[in-house]
Amino acid sequence: MKVLFASGEAAPFFKTGGLGDVAYALPKELLKQGIDVRVVLPNYSQMPAKYKEQLSELRHFRFQLGYKNVYCGIKTLELEGLTYYFIDNLSYFDRSSLYGQWDDGERFAYFSTAIIEMLEVIEWIPDIIHCNDWHTAMVPVLLVDRYHWKDALKGIRKVYTIHNIQFQGIYSPEMLTNVFGTSFNTFTDDGIKYYDNINYMKGGINFSDRVTTVSPTYANEITTPAFGEGLEGTLQHNYWKLSGIINGIDYTINDPETDPMIPHHFSQKSMVGKVENKLALQKDLGLPIDRNVAMIGMVSRLTNQKGFQLVEERMEELLQANVQVVLLGTGQANFENSFRYFESKYPDKMRSIINFDVALAQRIYASSDMFLMPSAFEPCGLSQMISMRYGTLPIVHEIGGLADTVEPYNVDTGSGTGFSFYDFDSWVMLQTIYRALDVYYNHPEAWHNLVKNAMEKDFSWEEPAKKYIALYQELIDER
Repeated sequence: MKVLFASGEAAPFFKTGGLGDVAYALPKELLKQGIDVRVVLPNYSQMPAKYKEQLSELRHFRFQLGYKNVYCGIKTLELEGLTYYFIDNLSYFDRSSLYGQWDDGERFAYFSTAIIEMLEVIEWIPDIIHCNDWHTAMVPVLLVDRYHWKDALKGIRKVYTIHNIQFQGIYSPEMLTNVFGTSFNTFTDDGIKYYDNINYMKGGINFSDRVTTVSPTYANEITTPAFGEGLEGTLQHNYWKLSGIINGIDYTINDPETDPMIPHHFSQKSMVGKVENKLALQKDLGLPIDRNVAMIGMVSRLTNQKGFQLVEERMEELLQANVQVVLLGTGQANFENSFRYFESKYPDKMRSIINFDVALAQRIYASSDMFLMPSAFEPCGLSQMISMRYGTLPIVHEIGGLADTVEPYNVDTGSGTGFSFYDFDSWVMLQTIYRALDVYYNHPEAWHNLVKNAMEKDFSWEEPAKKYIALYQELIDER
């Protein structure tokens, strides 16, 4: 089975969010499970020097992009046994940032077209092209509309994954002739027409053979007006081919027994190191050193989507309790300023580190007793899975991937891996935190069992990769 994984970003080369993590970890696991998988990415100028030095040029050619005849270089390298192709064109990818440029529509139209154009040039035709988010959503559209006559490409099956439905790639319909070099065949309600514009993501949904998103609950949520961002009708129409496969986390990076970013290692069998991490973090942050105080961690973008309006509303009350709160992140200025204020008012109870610091994030996961994640919506979420891996119990809004990964504490049976609340309400959130604090302080044996349950959960990529392989095989069998 040959799979081409197409993405706008992938760690460790370029990463702005969760897509970068998935595009790194999922292909790696697919390869481990015997799939001939290769990854194609834009060759952004932001690539770290150590990887640039490893690049070799495979081919270069030109193709027609609407009215333009454009250059396309194919560079390649192998990392951890995985082959990466980088689409090279300085005029499109030598920019100050990966996204947010004035011509993003054309940049990713070029990338999508180049992915298809390169296949015969490199003499490697995949069975499956797995496209991700709006950056590569037009690949399935082009395969059906512009390249359907090419015998070599006819058998390719198309999988499309939605990671973030908020960003859809909405542009003028003139792009069809001026950039894609196609007619208006696809400019229909069951194609890519979106009011008076074209919508790349809508095209990816309509023209793919299967559509996935990053958790089962989110797959249902996006078919509703509350979460569909205007595409709920399209998703309802395509519900027969929509499914949710929960993301995994990289177990080699997120391992409390070996993580080089934490000072003290620990495991489910010996939790001494977790307490030592907490004491070390308290010392380094200038908080009172107290092994018994409940430490609540937060590592996040400080935005409404992540639920920080709820946190801001109840922080004053929360800090009256016997807690220490450690927050790490950047985001909306009002939240940054608000949490700086709470730190200044409660210097013995709150630390607000308005920064992006990967090493400190790992220390917070490893040191905290609880991890607060009250997202308004969360397609999958990785932080709650990382926190459980480190024996830190998540407190989450019961939504999307958070509902699929965190089992709420059941006081009668003792089962659970964390705490959750259903209503998106600051008072309900605060009561849930109080409930967690009650178990932590007054029922230590129950707390210990919850930590054990959380650490025993398997959030590796092994099972999600098996589900993707089954989906790929199903499509190949249908040919």
